[in-house]
Amino acid sequence: MIKSPSLSFDTTAALLAQALSSGNLSRVARALQPLDVAETLEQLERLSTIDRAVAYRTLPKDRALEVFERFDAPVQADLLTGLQDAQVAEVFSALSPEDRVPLLDELPATVASRLVQGLGEEDRALTTAVLGYPRRAVGRYMSPRVVTARPEMMASEALDRVRQQLDEAESVYVLAVTDSSRHLLGVVPLRDLLRAGGTEQVADLMTPPSFVPATLNAEEAARYCADAKVLVLPVVDAEGRLVGVLTVDDALRILESAENEDSARSGGSEPLRRPYLATPIRSIVRARVVWLLVLALGATLTVQVMDIFETTLAEQVVLSLFIPLLIGTGGNTGNQAATTITRALALGDVRPRDVVKVVTREVRVGALLGLLLGGLGFVITSVIFTVPLGTVIGLTLLGVCTMAAAAGGLMPILGKTLKVDPAVFSNPFISTFVDAAGLIIYFLIASAVLGI
Repeated sequence: MIKSPSLSFDTTAALLAQALSSGNLSRVARALQPLDVAETLEQLERLSTIDRAVAYRTLPKDRALEVFERFDAPVQADLLTGLQDAQVAEVFSALSPEDRVPLLDELPATVASRLVQGLGEEDRALTTAVLGYPRRAVGRYMSPRVVTARPEMMASEALDRVRQQLDEAESVYVLAVTDSSRHLLGVVPLRDLLRAGGTEQVADLMTPPSFVPATLNAEEAARYCADAKVLVLPVVDAEGRLVGVLTVDDALRILESAENEDSARSGGSEPLRRPYLATPIRSIVRARVVWLLVLALGATLTVQVMDIFETTLAEQVVLSLFIPLLIGTGGNTGNQAATTITRALALGDVRPRDVVKVVTREVRVGALLGLLLGGLGFVITSVIFTVPLGTVIGLTLLGVCTMAAAAGGLMPILGKTLKVDPAVFSNPFISTFVDAAGLIIYFLIASAVLGI
């Protein structure tokens, strides 16, 4: 029985699971047949590596290639291990050069080399050219297949060239204008070519180009593409020669990946780089365990501080009641500042040279937050306990918030200066330094105010 398209996602998933468990490939094919590409992708990503390979083999050829292109590179690599050599070669050759590169990075060197050698001469040259750039450079993400025009061409000639390369080019909405040595001279939108009379020259229609060097960091190039609001961003080599283009959809994928990476690291984990259900357990453990070890080691500083002030705690046991509040407030304040500045660095709103301005602003923000929270803490603690204890809590909240905000604003900029991911650099520092420093502030104020 052919499945109705109206069946829910969960029902489809159940039918697919039953078909796979029974080994009935015809039922698997029928379960997937009514789905569009996005729905097929979502169902396959939930399966184990073996089941995904089995289900993928039942897809029609055209849909299989389209689905494969939309998988993340690690999932593509897993899938290839479950396909036969002929299928692997066919799928790999159907990809564009810029889509082959991240997949090759995930495959063993021997497999990657064999796949590249199996390509045609032109495809192999284009793929090798993209592979030649550093991993995080925009050259790794550009499309080397570009429709170009010469300035002396007529608009009608340029349109003929577009028609000839319509099936091969990544984008035809904007043409790059180059000289005989492929030096980038300008760009001309397809709309202007269509609007122009056939005898108008491209030189009269082109505009000065926005472009980026091929060695520029991919995230910076993608951000520039998004800020400039261009559909196609030319990529040039050190001599200004056109080597490819970065399309807006590729730029958005780069930014999405960077956002996911920053989000994971700011939460104390490495990005999974593949859908959760498609990620092996060992990979999830590996993504989390390093951070947990770092944070656990950092927590020993907090233990040492409490050991130093053991006498103070023994004389005023009530002080221990407020430790979770003060540590939590300091950590949250620092993380808020770090998240804000990390985002500002990514958007280009803040640069490392703005460190003094950033820290000054965060000190003021932290002080104002500390006054608000400290005032509230003073009132509540004074009513429930005593005025001296309320004074300790109020002053500590003021000091902790000011210190945490300043540290949270400084750390991402320091990480950027050291060429380390700001999200990676700031998170463990705030979790360790702010806790320990906050306790020191707390006990010193308590000792001074309470005379212990």
